[in-house]
Amino acid sequence: MNLMLCGALAALLLGASVAESAAQPAPAQAPCGGDFEAWLDGVRAEARAAGVSERAIAEGLDGVRIEPKVLAADRAQSVFQQTFLQFATRMAGAPRPNKGVQLLKQRADLFAGIEQQYGVPASVIVSFWGLETDFGANLGKFDTRNALATLSHDCRRPDFFRPQLIAALQIVDRGDLAPTDMRGAWAGELGQTQMMPVDYMRSGVDADGDGKRDLMRSVPDALTSAGKYVSDLGWKRGEKWIQEVTVPADMPWQEADIDIKHSVGEWRGWGVKARTGALMPDDSQAALLLPMGRNGPAFLAYRNFDVYRTWNSSFVYALTAAYLATRIDGAPVVSDGAAPVRALDGEELRRLQTFLARDGLLPADEVDGKLGFDTRRAARKAQQKYGLPADGYPSPELLQAMASGG
Repeated sequence: MNLMLCGALAALLLGASVAESAAQPAPAQAPCGGDFEAWLDGVRAEARAAGVSERAIAEGLDGVRIEPKVLAADRAQSVFQQTFLQFATRMAGAPRPNKGVQLLKQRADLFAGIEQQYGVPASVIVSFWGLETDFGANLGKFDTRNALATLSHDCRRPDFFRPQLIAALQIVDRGDLAPTDMRGAWAGELGQTQMMPVDYMRSGVDADGDGKRDLMRSVPDALTSAGKYVSDLGWKRGEKWIQEVTVPADMPWQEADIDIKHSVGEWRGWGVKARTGALMPDDSQAALLLPMGRNGPAFLAYRNFDVYRTWNSSFVYALTAAYLATRIDGAPVVSDGAAPVRALDGEELRRLQTFLARDGLLPADEVDGKLGFDTRRAARKAQQKYGLPADGYPSPELLQAMASGG
């Protein structure tokens, strides 16, 4: 994985720890912005209050500075403009599934132990390992302390990043990593599966028994910690996460929403069928995912897919990670769908978002040319208003209808 791609994935990975870290209290010392050295004094005071030793504070913050490249990467995040098929083809296409299968076999005993203890299948862990760092080949080159200090001092999301900076100092204090070891993606993720420091502290495991939770160099530590983290997020042992399906040409499209769940029996009654294998039992709950609308690929998402959404809140990333795990387990390459799909480009999507905001369906501050959950939900409402199939995917047809007023 090249550095540009590592940075793009870091943008997606921010969603991974939001749910876990959102419960952290807002910083009580030195709010964002202002003189950096004065702000660092507030960080030191907060770290002391959290029980971090003076040694770790001094070592962890020695030479820390604002990194302009981190701010530039935070503002870019161009990966959000890719379609599911574009992203999944690039990130989950050959040879990554083949490499995943190979590593799964090489470390079969390790993965068997992880699944026995935490209930998380090897393919799920291997897929994250592959997507995040290309199986440990590229951990990132940003100084984690500079990255976290930069994003904590910046006033865009300080409440998320400040606890991560304190947790990074706690990692140093525990002796898990030296400050000079802390190099990763621009957003502060660490290790072979790119965990944020708060999650590192909560779910890190010393699997090789050397007294340190080294998620950078120890493969057993990194993969076992990933298994524990996935388990901590609520993974249901023995259940599927997603399954590719086919859908009929005519069905209640408004029901195809990531937050709308029906029984598998209901989906089956509407004509949804497994592309390969068998669906889960009829009483299982699932959402129908149409990442590129009714004509593109389709998946049933079971309860365990909620864990993917918590790991990373980007829909395209979460679905790609889940899909890659199924590929490692032997599923076929995803179908292109029932018909060609033309995605709106960034400028077209921004124009559509402007119309959605005009009609009160989307907040004005989300007119950004990026396809997120709120834009999908707003598009669904607009499709219903303009008499179009309400599959929630922004299409040229919807843009034309809204531009002409119906």
